[in-house]
Order: sequence, then structure tokens, then C-alpha cells
Amino acid sequence: MKVSEKGKRRFGKALIAVAIVFATPMFEGGKPMSGAHTEDAFAGKELVCILDLCDDMYSSHGLETGFNYQLVERFAEDNRCEVRIKSAGRNENWLDSLQQGKADIVIMHENDSIPEGILQSRDADGHTVWCLNNDSYLKQANSWISHITSHEAHPSYLTAYSRRGNPVRCAESGMTTGTLSPYDSIIKKYAAQLGWDWRMLAAVIYQESKFSINSTSHRGATGLMQVMPRTAEYYGISDLLNPEENIKAGTSHLKRLQNLYSGEEFDHMELIKFTLASYNAGEGRIADCRSFAEARSMDSRRWDEIVSIIPLMREDSILEEESVKLGKFQGHETIAYIDSIMTLYDAFCRICPRG
Repeated sequence: MKVSEKGKRRFGKALIAVAIVFATPMFEGGKPMSGAHTEDAFAGKELVCILDLCDDMYSSHGLETGFNYQLVERFAEDNRCEVRIKSAGRNENWLDSLQQGKADIVIMHENDSIPEGILQSRDADGHTVWCLNNDSYLKQANSWISHITSHEAHPSYLTAYSRRGNPVRCAESGMTTGTLSPYDSIIKKYAAQLGWDWRMLAAVIYQESKFSINSTSHRGATGLMQVMPRTAEYYGISDLLNPEENIKAGTSHLKRLQNLYSGEEFDHMELIKFTLASYNAGEGRIADCRSFAEARSMDSRRWDEIVSIIPLMREDSILEEESVKLGKFQGHETIAYIDSIMTLYDAFCRICPRG
């Protein structure tokens, strides 16, 4: 049954929030256990794997695309092959591509309609299967999946990618934990390059995607940090499904925006707010806001001052202001964006107090 986007949103909101769970250090960075004994059906091959799963932000199964992405990466390592992982686009029939030899593995829900002739592996997480078109591939995939799922740490690995509860409600309940997501180690690495508390960058990523590598916007922004393809290209990034590549692209852009303010004496938290506002609305829009504030003798280095003048930027009279280059600016989304991230940051600091 096809569910509308509106229905997905309602379903997502209707899910009962569950506790943020502790993920053991074994899975920090999303690496599952390995060491499976394998044959040579895949050795030296270059494979194409399609993740034909629903948007993680609305999935009742948690961060299933992220789980399977990391699983396939480890599969490639253990089986000594190269795998190009792609997310299935809307209205694309990748099972046809599998039958035509344009794809080698398609991972999908086991209860989806799968035609006769498509070979299905055993499941690795209770609800998805690997579809293949080759008996030797199937035999080895099943052997490897059996090894992985029989490992004593497998349930904990699944838990690391389970549906997480609302951070604000978890913080209010007094919950504490050592981890915020399966990507904490990557987040810490790139937050350090920005000079930020890693929990602030985690709040940005949660705001953008709720830690879903498969989330997309109607504008075409993709992945954990909702990076536009043209932005990724500018920073030399080609695979926005890859968690680290996506975070690298997003933080590279944040660093460039932050550097725009480097010659001024900003309070550290104010600097972060202006950087995030530029990330959300574009640097030109925020430059207009600051110029307009300065023309009214207001402090353009304080975000609250900018918020106070944004209502005036919605008026037709703003078109006559010489200090404003890009015209009217509604600003509702950007104000809410900053407020939400600051609230999430506070919640993450309470949930993960050790930093």
C-alpha cells in the first residue's frame, strides 16, 4: 500500500517515543562485527547494491538504511570485493535492474512484492532481505549473514540503529547515556574541526535528518546534514549516502560560512547561531539582515537583535532599503531552525553530560 507523504508524517508523529538506548563502543561509528569465513563468489568483483528501503525518518524499523549501509560495507570487506551502494529513487524498479544484471544486490522489505525468479536471502534484521540473481551469490550471502546474526553482539548492533525517542522528552525524564547516535565518532571528528562541542553538531544533524542517512527534501537536499548535490560537488564529495562523506560536506560548508565572520568579535555561541542561520537561509539573506540591523543602529553580532528586525523585512517597504540586496525575507523557518537546534543542544547536553 502506498502511503502519502502527509500520512507518513502523521505516522511518524504518532509513534510512541522510546528511550535513547546505549550503544556499546563496539559499534561506535557504525562498524558491525566481522570475521565471517567466506568462499570466493564475490572476491575481486565490483558490485552494485541498491537499498530499496523507506525513508528512515518515517520508518517504524528505526535507522534501517543506515544499518544496512554499514552491513554492506562490512560484507564487502569480509568478502574482498568492491560494492557501490545506492539508495533507490522513487518510482524506480530495481528488481528489473537486478534481473537485467545492472544491479547485483537489492535490499528490500521481505513483505514487499518480489517476483518469481528473484532469489531471497535470509534476513539480517528481522524485516529485510537481500535479493540476488545468482545461486552462488545467494549461498555465500546466506553463509555470511548467518555468521553475522549468530554473533552475540548482533542484538546490540541492531539496538544502536533502533528508533530513538524525542530528545527533549528524554532529557526531561532524566535519562542519561554515553551515545547519541550510531555516528558519534564521526560527529566528534568533524565537530573538532569546526571548534564546536560535538553535541551541537549532533543537534544540527538531528534537526536536519534525525540521524537518517536516507532522508531527502523536496528541494533535493540529501542525507544526515541535508546537503545539496551542488554543495557536495563544490567540496569534492560525490557520495552523500555515505555518512562520513555527508558530514564532511556539511561541516566543510559550515566552516566556510563560519569563516565569513572570523574578522569580527563574536561571542562563540552567537557565532554558531549566525553560521547556522547562513546554513539554513543562505549567507546573502543573513548579510541583508545584518546590514539592515546596522542601518538601524542595532548590534548585528547578536542573533536576538536580528530576530527583532526580521518582521520589518517582511514588509513591502524593505524593497526601498539600500542596505538590503535580496528583497523581502520572511525568516520564519530560519528563526524556528535556530530555536530548535538550541533546544536540542540543551537536551543532548543533559542526556550525554560527559561531552
